[in-house]
Amino acid sequence: MDLTAFHFDLPTRQIAQQPLADRSASRLLSVLPDDRPCEDLLIADLDRLLKPGDLLVLNDTKVVPARLYGHKASGGRVEMLLERQLEADLALVQLKTNRAPTFGGQIQFDGGAVATVEERRAGFFVLRFSCPVNPLLAEYGHIPLPPYIERADNALDRVRYQTVFAREPGAVAAPTAGLHFASGQLRELRERGIELAFLTLHVGAGTFQPLRPEQIESGKLHAERVEVSADLCHAVAEARARGGRVVAVGTTSVRALETAAQAGSLVPYSGDTTLFIQPGFEFKVVDALVTNFHLPESSLLMLVCAFAGTRSILAAYEHAVAGGYRFFSYGDAMFCTRCPPTFAAPEMPS
Repeated sequence: MDLTAFHFDLPTRQIAQQPLADRSASRLLSVLPDDRPCEDLLIADLDRLLKPGDLLVLNDTKVVPARLYGHKASGGRVEMLLERQLEADLALVQLKTNRAPTFGGQIQFDGGAVATVEERRAGFFVLRFSCPVNPLLAEYGHIPLPPYIERADNALDRVRYQTVFAREPGAVAAPTAGLHFASGQLRELRERGIELAFLTLHVGAGTFQPLRPEQIESGKLHAERVEVSADLCHAVAEARARGGRVVAVGTTSVRALETAAQAGSLVPYSGDTTLFIQPGFEFKVVDALVTNFHLPESSLLMLVCAFAGTRSILAAYEHAVAGGYRFFSYGDAMFCTRCPPTFAAPEMPS
């Protein structure tokens, strides 16, 4: 896989640094099939693209204040970003420091907690803390804004870098397509006959790391925790039965649904996923997608290209750049449908 095939040029001024005052004020680029011109809309216009009977699937993961600051015994500053909690006092983390700590080295964090380096796993470290991790992060942690947002987090980010339907703590990055939805819009969609359903995928810090050659060769990404319930599987089957589409909000929802359908049909799933969706992937569940604009040469952009066609998506990105759309986490969104579509209905789970 040639990553340069998924490159595009983006002026830095179009990388959104702040959320808009109104969640539903973001722009929405509708990517039409058959090489038809894209349509410039607003998130508030999404109801024009959905129809009664469609099922909107959202990721209810909740972002934790996963960034923590500290220093090594030598005095060097350390910035920690939680990847996932392994035990009450054990965590897999990214560390940003001028020199990587050695096995057995200690880091003192804000609040007085001390962590010992127990091992290294690829680009991550395993730290054993002198206290439970969750209370430490709750009191001293910072909202883990992505590296392309070039400012410190603030009180507003604790609200806006979180979806209005977040309820399952565990993510260290927001499922950003969901950030556009306000409670009032979700209520209006329900009133129009669009059904809502939820799953959980805890987005990990690995989502911001550049793709590594071994990931491309193995076809596997960093592991993220997924929960797809029997209720959601029933909701998908019922949508199919009434002729509705499964519309995923965000690439995380796509990854979770398609992970749960890897055996051939959608079934309840609880566990990790390393699924790497690239062009050529056979989608089994998702028919349409609401997603933000993603980083060049990223696994997320590759997923969207696999879903709607590389040529169509890169043309849409070119349109968005020329049209002044805002990019990445706090940026605008796009709507696209699967190409080519399939109409096989998943089996109703028992």
